[in-house]
Amino acid sequence: MLILVANLGSTSFKYKLYDLDAKSERVLAQGDADRIGQAVSAWSVTPTGQTRKAGTAALADHGAAISLHLNELVALGVIPSIQAVQAIGFKAVHGGPISGAVRVDDHVISVMEQFADVAPAHNPPYVAAMRAFAQRLPAVPQVAAFETAFHQDIPPARQTYAIPHEWTEKLGIRRYGFHGASHRYIATRMAQIAPTAGKIINCHLGGSSSICAIKDGKSVANSFGMTAQSGLPHAARVGDFDTFALLKLLKSGLDVDTVFKRLGKEGGLLGISGVSQDMRDLEAAAAQGNARAQLAIDVLVEAVRHYIGAYLVALNGADAITFTGGIGQHAQRVRAAILSNLEFAGIRMDAGKNQTAKGECRIDAADSRVQIWVLPTDEELIVARQTFGVLAAS
Repeated sequence: MLILVANLGSTSFKYKLYDLDAKSERVLAQGDADRIGQAVSAWSVTPTGQTRKAGTAALADHGAAISLHLNELVALGVIPSIQAVQAIGFKAVHGGPISGAVRVDDHVISVMEQFADVAPAHNPPYVAAMRAFAQRLPAVPQVAAFETAFHQDIPPARQTYAIPHEWTEKLGIRRYGFHGASHRYIATRMAQIAPTAGKIINCHLGGSSSICAIKDGKSVANSFGMTAQSGLPHAARVGDFDTFALLKLLKSGLDVDTVFKRLGKEGGLLGISGVSQDMRDLEAAAAQGNARAQLAIDVLVEAVRHYIGAYLVALNGADAITFTGGIGQHAQRVRAAILSNLEFAGIRMDAGKNQTAKGECRIDAADSRVQIWVLPTDEELIVARQTFGVLAAS
């Protein structure tokens, strides 16, 4: 089955095209486009085993980006025609009461629109892409694999906010958890390469970050809450924040829309540092003595350590700590800071291994009771598998 897995942001479109069946999983091509809706957008397509093709174009919306890439896949000989694509899988973010992987229909789209106010950077572009694909490939089934699905086994005591109960019951206000595809992939991969590690704390650190406690392959705690704006500090999103501080901000003369826009786009590492939302820029600035850049790094480190401590309690210890995502895989100094002084919990990092870590590897010391892994994640593969499963079952 040829499955195109789409991963979207408000101004970006990334995808992988899989040839997948019950016995094999092959990536045929991958591509991306950014700055969608701006004057000039950059795009690229890379067929597996071939040279990357790139260019620029005026892409007014996600529909235009989708059309360009489908045409390029045909022109490059990856597929004979756009009708050869047999399914579209989406790494969808927030479906509220809808969980798991489901066929996209009018009801699914309607619910995603209802929850767009709490996933403003994610749900609108996904809904737009679903409609664009339906217009271009009306006979091709679409599957939404919601990020919240992996977290359905989290106990109610870790899902429930201390709010009037009718808000939970009637409005669905609770902790949902996100990054489900990434955390599910790490759980699946660790079962293959470290089958004795039943208790895992996975640190997905990147532009958006979260920590997940995994026990026997299932999520039992996640740092995200009701929305993807919560939990750890993100690249430009606030993370955990005292809601009553809003009163102070509103009384200062700011309006509600401005407050939430700034918390969602000017907060996180960018807001603290005033330098950048990119960890590479922050590390360079901190090395040159920029105190706010160093503070941004320190705040992220402390937040990660806070959740690791909490999840050591939730799991009654850990068999492994794993790092994935752009920061988790590449920022060795951040990993070292997160793992410092954890010997009391049997966690001891090998400094040399940490400094040279590339790809999939272990960085724990010989006398560490807890395994420490650096693992590239593969969210698209998880979505492809879920899409295949939904369609095979139906």
